[in-house]
Amino acid sequence: MLSSRGEPVEVWLRHGRPARFVWRGRLYTVLFVLDRRTGHLPLPPAPAHPDPGAPGLEFWVVEATAQPAIAATRYELCHDLATDRWTLSRT
Repeated sequence: MLSSRGEPVEVWLRHGRPARFVWRGRLYTVLFVLDRRTGHLPLPPAPAHPDPGAPGLEFWVVEATAQPAIAATRYELCHDLATDRWTLSRT
């Protein structure tokens, strides 16, 4: 099993959910969204950030495949809402 931590990916959304992503030059199609949760980014001390309760990350657990003939694998995509950047957290 491959694993990765924080590798950048390009994600396409459909109806606000991940539908496809490119990782290491390969296009993956999301077959199922299994879970979605939000988290918080670590913030510097106040007063730089007056709203420490604002979520900063979205985590999407998906099953996706690069080819229809290959079984789907579980991936966790992380979306940094402040920068609109996506990373692959794990597989």
